[in-house]
Amino acid sequence: MTSVEPPEWEQLSRYSACDIADALLKLNVPGAGFLTDIQPIPHTASISKPTLAKTLAPASTFLMVPKITPSFPSAFPVPENTPSSSRNVTAPFADYAKKHTIAIISQPAGQACAVVGGIMAARMKYLGAKGVVVDGRVRDLVAMGELQLPIWSKGTSIIGAGAQTAFHAWDVPIRIGEVHVEPGDIVLIDPFENGVVSIPQGKVAEVLQLLPKLVAADEKVMEDVEEGISVKESFKRHRN
Repeated sequence: MTSVEPPEWEQLSRYSACDIADALLKLNVPGAGFLTDIQPIPHTASISKPTLAKTLAPASTFLMVPKITPSFPSAFPVPENTPSSSRNVTAPFADYAKKHTIAIISQPAGQACAVVGGIMAARMKYLGAKGVVVDGRVRDLVAMGELQLPIWSKGTSIIGAGAQTAFHAWDVPIRIGEVHVEPGDIVLIDPFENGVVSIPQGKVAEVLQLLPKLVAADEKVMEDVEEGISVKESFKRHRN
């Protein structure tokens, strides 16, 4: 039986989100890949916290758009540059979750509702998603905490998604802050550094080439600083 080589991007798990962001910054990637203000969901005291571990996987993307309801009659207009849906959306977004991916969900800014709750998260876990990252709000924290699935978001809510949002498209480009996320880009959820970073598919090889040099330089700088050498001098020695 022939062995199958693991994909190159799996090597990224050796590094921290900070290391990867440094490499992306060197490569002039917009936003250095950092998905800003995304945090792990808070856990209640009654739920045991999952063991900290990095999660690395290709992105699958989901795009939500605003809608008007009686409880929320003032909806922001759908942005002009919103990607059109190339498929007929016939089911809730969670039914389109893909195995071995991290689901990245884009919610319109400024909304009060959640776009992911316990049911949607449970469905995505069942279908094999390795994690969920929400550029927006989530709810049902107790139920989601019990899933032991990495779920990170920009905020929380107690209001369901139907109050303000509609599922528009999946596997389309989305934007989080300055970062453009394409389906298949590699995403690292790093609980140790409390951050999420997205690496464009076309930059993986360059990032992996840069990382050992950047990490080695930082280690030498740290050694110097601990021995009393100034940061300025150490940067001159190792970072130029």
